[in-house]
Amino acid sequence: MSQLFYVWPFVRLGLADVWRHKTRSFLTMLGMVFGVASVIAMLAVGEGASQQALESIKRLGSQNILLSSEKPPESSGSGAGRSKLAMYGLLYEDEQRIRETVPEVLLTVPARMVRRNTRFSDRQMELRVVETEPTWFDVVDRPLLAGRVLRTHDLEVNANVCVLTELGVRRLLAAEEMVGQLIRIGSGTFEVVGIVKNAEGGAVQAPDSEADVYIPISTGKKLFGDTVIRYTTDGHPEGERIELGQIIVKMSSTEAVEAGSKAMEAMLARFHKKRDYKINVPLTLLREAERTKKTFNVVLGAIAGISLLVGGIGIMNIMLASVTERTKEIGIRRAIGARKSRIIVQFLINTCVLSIGGGGLGILLGVAIPMVITLTTDMPTVIQPYSLFLAFGISAGIGILFGLYPAMRAASLDPIEALRHE
Repeated sequence: MSQLFYVWPFVRLGLADVWRHKTRSFLTMLGMVFGVASVIAMLAVGEGASQQALESIKRLGSQNILLSSEKPPESSGSGAGRSKLAMYGLLYEDEQRIRETVPEVLLTVPARMVRRNTRFSDRQMELRVVETEPTWFDVVDRPLLAGRVLRTHDLEVNANVCVLTELGVRRLLAAEEMVGQLIRIGSGTFEVVGIVKNAEGGAVQAPDSEADVYIPISTGKKLFGDTVIRYTTDGHPEGERIELGQIIVKMSSTEAVEAGSKAMEAMLARFHKKRDYKINVPLTLLREAERTKKTFNVVLGAIAGISLLVGGIGIMNIMLASVTERTKEIGIRRAIGARKSRIIVQFLINTCVLSIGGGGLGILLGVAIPMVITLTTDMPTVIQPYSLFLAFGISAGIGILFGLYPAMRAASLDPIEALRHE
């Protein structure tokens, strides 16, 4: 309590000095205000972007391995070569080999993706048709909004049923009753049995997209086959035969993912002469994204810290000017017995009032900026509590550090020379 009574007069004196030079003090505090606000805001934006990327990767499943067909560069041709049928990609045999030879595989989900014209009444649009099995919805987390998803029975009887994403429903069916409607997909008629939430835009390496329609893979093979023929602008037919566009493999644990991906890489390399496939491991992407997040936060923090440093230099500059202005006052205080330590404390408290006041205003501004960004741009921002303490602590520390030199300079003034100062 005695220490509080010792410090309080200096705090009151510091506040009075700040109030006496309101404009100068406010302009000096602005450096700290914007420095603290930039630290909080930049870390919030960085954290929001990082968490969005991490969530996108997590939705793929940390136990999943995604295999996809990829056209090798040498398969591309021109002129007469365009008329040839390009055969590449994953095979039904690949899925069977993975199930039978790779240890700790829980399940495999085959899928074929082809964009086809979809029609309902007088409305039509091109959707990506995903020919797959019911287990797709066990490994790809898409909440069911209405109806049901595909069933094993649909696969066994080659049922003409489909599940639409929410975005596909809004664009194609508009205000119609969703579940139970009949739509045309290519040359086939399908009953809509369910609606699922679509993948969020920008999802990293997502196995599906915003506007998909899911049908049993057995039905797709029966109606459409494995070959897709397209015509170029100059009339040349381009044909592709791809048995499977994608295989999602779910492992028994995250520990088995790395070994499983290596085993699949070795197996596919053995049976595919050309590298017409790609392997994505969400767990690896997740770990890389977490490492990038840490680096990103350090860089953003360093950049924002420079703003605080500039604010600290501004405080030092104004305090040195204050020492010059108050030289005679310091001389009088020293002449009547004030110790050097009290002079140092007085000027340090002045700088702390400026830096801590600026830090407090900076926190308010730093919290407001991410909110405005989120409301105006839909960009997610996340304010971490540690960023508030970090920014405020740095501002207070910079105030003490940059106020120490002016305070010591004021305390070291010779009383007689100070009294002569005009």
